[in-house]
Amino acid sequence: MSQNENSTTTQSAGNHRSNACYFCWCCCCSYSWREDDDRNRRTSYDIKLETIQNCEASEKPTAEEVHSWAQSFDKLMKTPAGRNIFREFLRTEYSEENMLFWLACEDLKNEASKSIIEDKAQMIYEDFISILSPKEVSLDSRVREVINKKMAEPSTQTFEDAQLQIYTLMHRDSYPRFLNSSIYKSLLQRSSSTSPES
Repeated sequence: MSQNENSTTTQSAGNHRSNACYFCWCCCCSYSWREDDDRNRRTSYDIKLETIQNCEASEKPTAEEVHSWAQSFDKLMKTPAGRNIFREFLRTEYSEENMLFWLACEDLKNEASKSIIEDKAQMIYEDFISILSPKEVSLDSRVREVINKKMAEPSTQTFEDAQLQIYTLMHRDSYPRFLNSSIYKSLLQRSSSTSPES
């Protein structure tokens, strides 16, 4: 086959992208075929989300701050340093997507532009809610139904119930293990050794 015929075949195959995917016949695959159209928009959002995901700006936590994280999950989640160290722990448990989802929802709440809200809501849905996503968070069917209805007109509150459910999951499930983890214990030890003796 000549090079021109090969490129024509490739283009022809590319033109049939609107068909259902190889794995299923349902409409839920239609989002994945929009990738080419949304690449620029998604890239800019991914860059912003990447900065949220990888490193929330935070100073080195004080010994008092590190000790306060054992008092309540809310205290841990209120500080960027606390969220960063907790996220590091979640990564070891292969559940980092819970924190990434929570952070993305917090980011969405700060938006005022309707078009940006719609774009970010779509990205959050694709990245964390869709059953096709490798970073899908664990939500019950009632919450999924609510999200699906709210996606018709996305707002800053579209994922409110889901965010609360994931926050509760992290609090009840991951937080107690975090407090007993080597990550937290070594941080406690380091902060105690550097704090002034009483």
